[in-house]
Amino acid sequence: MQGRTSLSLRGEALLASPPFPEYLQEHFDRLDGIFDSVTNAEGYIPLSVAENKLPGLRLLERMAEVSQIPARVLGYDSMIGSMPFRHQLANFLGRTVFGRKIEPKQLAVLAGAGSILEILFHNLCDPGDGVLVPTPSYAGFWADLETRDKTCIVPVATHSHDGFQLTPNLLDQAIAEAGRPVKALLFTNPNNPLGTVSSPAEIEAIIDWGAKTGVHLVFDEVYALSVYGDRSFTSCAQIRPELGESIHAIWAFSKDFGASGLRCGVLLSGNERLLQAMDSLGYWACVSGHTQYLLGEVISDDRWVDCYIADMQAGLDSAYREVTAALDGADLSYIPAAAGFFLLCDLRRFLAEPTWEAERALWRRLLEEGNVNLTPGESCHNAEPGFLRLCFASCPTDVVVAGVRRLASVLSGLDH
Repeated sequence: MQGRTSLSLRGEALLASPPFPEYLQEHFDRLDGIFDSVTNAEGYIPLSVAENKLPGLRLLERMAEVSQIPARVLGYDSMIGSMPFRHQLANFLGRTVFGRKIEPKQLAVLAGAGSILEILFHNLCDPGDGVLVPTPSYAGFWADLETRDKTCIVPVATHSHDGFQLTPNLLDQAIAEAGRPVKALLFTNPNNPLGTVSSPAEIEAIIDWGAKTGVHLVFDEVYALSVYGDRSFTSCAQIRPELGESIHAIWAFSKDFGASGLRCGVLLSGNERLLQAMDSLGYWACVSGHTQYLLGEVISDDRWVDCYIADMQAGLDSAYREVTAALDGADLSYIPAAAGFFLLCDLRRFLAEPTWEAERALWRRLLEEGNVNLTPGESCHNAEPGFLRLCFASCPTDVVVAGVRRLASVLSGLDH
């Protein structure tokens, strides 16, 4: 008998349980009422989405200088990126991110890091297999890995009392308690939402652990260039000049270039069979030839790239200092960060009780009374309620500071 909507069971399941978290839906629903100091001073201030709006139009201005777009971009090409673009990417990423020479044939290009993740884990895991993800984590991994791949993320909880440290013992314990085969570890460096940068020794320990356990290691390095603290970024590719068949790295234009709308993510892997399998599904997640050509011309200009990166990092540092000064002035606690566009606010003392229900109520109150959207800690799969992510580069810094003032106003009187 035909259902009332004639959707498949899969379609009905998506409607019943959307894969994206509530805070993101609230964000899109409120964009029409965005803050403007002149026309909408009480408007919505989005501090929940990890985008870097600080560089402004620099990438657009550089792309506008590209002329003589070749006719070849109008036709089919390799589904995982044209070879000219992969050559340009290899030179750029080898110089700026991976810290060594990269072979173009080791790269696959798809429509954003999310597409890379979904198709990568489709080819690494069977339905029901486990993927270790240290938490707190980027909220979107669950949608990327579980919605269509039907893998099962196994959280590896880190805790505030020991500085959110991930250890091999925690990974071993997670595998022992997973109750299912574990095929991979997805490790984010620089970390989202903590904003920390792993040391070479920490990356070495992860790689050694992967070699002993035999699981695939997937390093999400999308914030590689967005580092403004004292510790430099070190890629897994720099630690291991030969990645072998079980170490893979991901980068994208979405974060470091503030271009999430262009949908261009990159996979580095030494596993030839994996790259062939990625190519088999690439048709459904291609990057347009036009976008590839424009971005290729941009990253081939070493002088522009170097100036852009230096200015972008300086802008993040300045914004971070100004926003944390505002948090300090409002007596709002946070975990210090050194990379990315965000930090974790420690709002535990404002919870009515130490529960997820209380955190949801606090997040909702900040949203409804302050019209400020933070990322709930529950969405980041934190082990402990009360840590909410604040994205300090998603708006001009003066707007973020205004958002902090609103947060402080709503929170006044709630201190428990």
